Amino acid sequence: MADGGDGAGRRAAVLGSPIEHSLSPVLHRAAYAAMGLDAWSYDAIECGEDDLAGLLDGLDARWAGLSLTMPLKRVALKLADSVSDLAVKVGGANTLVLRDGRRHGDNTDVYGIVTALGEAGLGAPGSALVLGGGATAGSALAALAGLGLEEAVLAVRTPGRAAEAAAVGERFGLAVRVVTLDRLAEHLTTELVVSTLPGRAADAFAEPVAASGAALFDVVYAPWPTALASAVARAGGTVVGGFGMLLHQAARQVTLMTGREDVPVEAMRAAGEAELARRA
Repeated sequence: MADGGDGAGRRAAVLGSPIEHSLSPVLHRAAYAAMGLDAWSYDAIECGEDDLAGLLDGLDARWAGLSLTMPLKRVALKLADSVSDLAVKVGGANTLVLRDGRRHGDNTDVYGIVTALGEAGLGAPGSALVLGGGATAGSALAALAGLGLEEAVLAVRTPGRAAEAAAVGERFGLAVRVVTLDRLAEHLTTELVVSTLPGRAADAFAEPVAASGAALFDVVYAPWPTALASAVARAGGTVVGGFGMLLHQAARQVTLMTGREDVPVEAMRAAGEAELARRA
């Protein structure tokens, strides 16, 4: 188990490309401070797919773990010595725990989504529509299966590109129906809309989603609120932003890397919200 005290300095970092705007250092450092892990450090390191193997080979015994963002989640599966069943089924590891000279790959994105939805009172949706067909959509489908759904609709621009995300849902026992975003209005008889579309890509769907009366989970956390989130909020719907997912997946990473369960989620939340306000 990783050192849980102030002893020898331990290191961790978030890797990806681009990485300069990652909120992970703020969240993890806030956790270390509140947990009394004064000798622990957490950095952000620019790293592409072709660089990951060499970087991992160069890490010494001080390293406790790595958070992985795009584009590293898939290649990490190949570079880990062991991988959790969840990460295998989702098709990506966003976490590498480094212990006893071995690398263990895991996925905390699904936990982050499940916890964020539960926190907002959306822990048992009767139906769901997911916008977007990328890796985050796959994690969202896995989370929805974990919340008890047996089927979901996946709306994408190009159906062929949704095959991977749909396959993730099906590995978790979810029946996934793929439709096109240009016919979204026909599929809005749902309790929950999950938008995994980046930036302003969902702006065009703001009014139809708001008019549907569905609750919204939008994975974007900055800039916030999105046009989609604002429209749903104005219509009186429940809105969950991507910060909750980011917060809770990071909290789970802290547990995996430190071996401690007493993770100060509220201290992490306060630090993250303060940083987002500063950046705005």
